[in-house]
Amino acid sequence: MSLENWQEHKRPFAAIAGAPLTWLLVFFLVPMAIVWLYSFGQNAGPADIAITGTLDNYKRATEWLYLSIFFKSLAVAALVTLICLIVGFPVAMAITFASDKWRPWLLLGVMLPFWTNLLIRTYALMMVLGGNGYANKALGALWGGASWLRTLVGLQLLDAWSPVQLLYNNFAVVLGLVYVHLPFMVLPLYSALDRLDRSLIEASLDLGAGHLRTLWTIVMPLAAPGIFAGIMITLIPALGAYLTPDLMGGTESQMIANVIERQFKRANDWPFGAALSFLLIYAMFILIALQSLRGRKPAEA
Repeated sequence: MSLENWQEHKRPFAAIAGAPLTWLLVFFLVPMAIVWLYSFGQNAGPADIAITGTLDNYKRATEWLYLSIFFKSLAVAALVTLICLIVGFPVAMAITFASDKWRPWLLLGVMLPFWTNLLIRTYALMMVLGGNGYANKALGALWGGASWLRTLVGLQLLDAWSPVQLLYNNFAVVLGLVYVHLPFMVLPLYSALDRLDRSLIEASLDLGAGHLRTLWTIVMPLAAPGIFAGIMITLIPALGAYLTPDLMGGTESQMIANVIERQFKRANDWPFGAALSFLLIYAMFILIALQSLRGRKPAEA
């Protein structure tokens, strides 16, 4: 039975689709609908929310304090996505043109982080970047190993080595998010590059185009679907990231997801937290809609 003829076999189709649709309804759509209703409510007690239909929560969410945090989160997510694209494209190219012997191992290396809990990976990165971490130890060894630096310290023209603050700032947040989301960029890029007609690349090189020009005029346009898919898959989770900014960021490095968490837990203001949550969801829907519209234009043309 083909899926194209499902209307002729409604009962088997309903039996197959019933379980996942029920799961989606009960454990996703219903809870999301409840939170959406909360965004139009007010606190009526310590554990009671009255759904009044008010828009005050959304009005408060559009105050500059929260909009500035949202725009900062969007800027951080965009920067993370750009870095992942710059780093991930050569990695995907290397995997694509690797030999059949090494390609599975390279793909395994990209997917290996998915087999480890995100919390463990984040703490491991914090150990590397900490004041007594391996990064600072390496920098300290370079500092102490340079004779001309020791001379300047001896002449009191430079201070002795002190650990660099690599944690609890915006740098740590961006680095942590790149570390977490880089595989989300590499895999769609590899999927797109692996389907390329390599004869077009060979023809471009044979006709005198250099490697950079071939990359820009041949490879990039043909890999555009994978590039945009990787951008969306990386940008949206980075925009809503919570754990990495919470553990690796300082007071000035918090993102919109951390503000939402505080409304639900510490402030006990669920209606306002729900409004902030759905503003973030609306923004993500807009990004997905823009990507969908962009994907339809070539087909319509």
